[in-house]
Amino acid sequence: MAQTDPNVVVDHGQSRWSDLWTKEDYLAIWLGFIVIAVCLIAYFGFGPKEEFARKIEAANQIQQVEAARAPFKTIAWHEANQTKKSLKASSSTAFGKFVSHWTKHPGSWKSNPVDSFVRTEAQAQAMNEKALPAYEAAKTATADALAAAMQAEEAAAAAAFGDETLNEETKTKIAAWQAAVKKESSAKAKATNKPYNYIPTLIGLGIFFMIIFGIGIKMMGKSYTAFAKGFVIVFLVTVLAFMLGGQAISKQYGIGAEAWGILIGMLLANTLGTPKWVLPACQVEFFIKTGLVLLGAEVLFGKIMAIGTPGIFVAWVVTPTVLISTYIFGQTVLKMPSKTLNIVISADMSVCGTSAAIATAAACRAKKEELTLSIGLSLVFTAIMMIAMPAFIKAVGMPEILGGAWIGGTIDATGAVAAAGAFLGDKAMYVAATIKMIQNVMIGVTAFCVALYWTMRVERVAGRSVGAGEIWHRFPKFVLGFLAASILFSILDSNLGKDLSAALVDQGAVRGGTRLLRGWFFALSFAAIGLSTNFRELAVYFKGGKPLILYVCGQSFNLILTLTMAYIMFYLVFPEITAMI
Repeated sequence: MAQTDPNVVVDHGQSRWSDLWTKEDYLAIWLGFIVIAVCLIAYFGFGPKEEFARKIEAANQIQQVEAARAPFKTIAWHEANQTKKSLKASSSTAFGKFVSHWTKHPGSWKSNPVDSFVRTEAQAQAMNEKALPAYEAAKTATADALAAAMQAEEAAAAAAFGDETLNEETKTKIAAWQAAVKKESSAKAKATNKPYNYIPTLIGLGIFFMIIFGIGIKMMGKSYTAFAKGFVIVFLVTVLAFMLGGQAISKQYGIGAEAWGILIGMLLANTLGTPKWVLPACQVEFFIKTGLVLLGAEVLFGKIMAIGTPGIFVAWVVTPTVLISTYIFGQTVLKMPSKTLNIVISADMSVCGTSAAIATAAACRAKKEELTLSIGLSLVFTAIMMIAMPAFIKAVGMPEILGGAWIGGTIDATGAVAAAGAFLGDKAMYVAATIKMIQNVMIGVTAFCVALYWTMRVERVAGRSVGAGEIWHRFPKFVLGFLAASILFSILDSNLGKDLSAALVDQGAVRGGTRLLRGWFFALSFAAIGLSTNFRELAVYFKGGKPLILYVCGQSFNLILTLTMAYIMFYLVFPEITAMI
């Protein structure tokens, strides 16, 4: 990213029509929406929508009858609910199975990295035989728990559900049965391993990415041949990053492909040196902007509103407060020499990590090295916080929902938020992930406000006005794609209803399409960042340790303010909403 000369103000006016198919931001939108269109056509045009609707309607009728019959969720109610949860378009259609197969990344492994690429028939059989006794025991435990729950429910029904003691005993037995069902499901997954060979899949996927991004490179007027040659190395580093992220210890500590991609890339770039012919393929912004357009499909307004006002306050009041305060602190107290580095770190830390950093860097024309430094800090602290925060929350006995809200408002990466929340429980994971989703909406708002502030104040020339064209030119256009995808999928989600949306949108177009490719696009961008980063170029920005001090101080303020706001909103102002979660 080139730094704009603050002494020059240009009124760019209306963008030329040719920008729509020659500029990176627009091409990211086109590519993202081509993926979205294919997924929607496949799952809605040729998917099992009518079949799913019938099954959901039948299950809903059962639940309505059972809800009127008993003062608690009966066995039949839970069975109907499980029927709805089992409806997944991604695993029920040929398209879903095709996409799932051809977007595979290296799997899990413990001691032999080859296991992440290839599993033989003999290995799969040995793993299944080892896990079979535990699976059989889990099935027996589930059957026994179900029998006990049925006996308790029959006794409660015989008393016309008027005996509170019998009702409570039945609820306890049903809860035990549900817990046994989850354990059986986990044991089954370990006992039904299948052989695989991901090497042909990865080769095919690499060629596919080379073609689709290569077309965009060609449309931008760059050399397709130069991109294709270098992309082989970028893709290999990405595959290696996924492999290391799948290692058992890496998974345990939340060190995913993104972190490994940067680490491997930086190691190669600063030891052997990244060959010059690889650099044309290090299209960091093209990769991640396309991924961010796809991320919009996961930001649904219906889910945002489901958690209500408390979550909105935690995300939309705390976030801008922390961002502005951190930026002012950097300028007035730390006296950061680079305003662009200051605002990118502030947005990265306060909004939602990498995604916000990319959008903010584009809005203020930050240097590539400044963006890399910000993302590096974010990844390091994300790995630390996703382990330390759940441990601290459990140690002090913090309520699960409060802990989830705290995690969702402070940890940067969406995946890390869900993983950290899961350590506390299902409710914490739901609250954490939803608040992070609400916070993701701030990406577009932050980018617009930064673009406005930078043109109107930071780079304004005395005596000269700034036209709307300059603000439009500065605004990162790919954010419009992110917002459009969010609006489109939010409309689909609200029109379909909760259950059908879960089956077709969440478990179809998103998990069976957009999210799979988004994960790859993000991983490619991080590998490209690493390969194009030179420590000598970054050293000047670390002078005096100011970026680190800025991040630590800003995140500390974020932790305190988020926890305070979450407690006030969830437990003092809106306790009735908290009770319903």
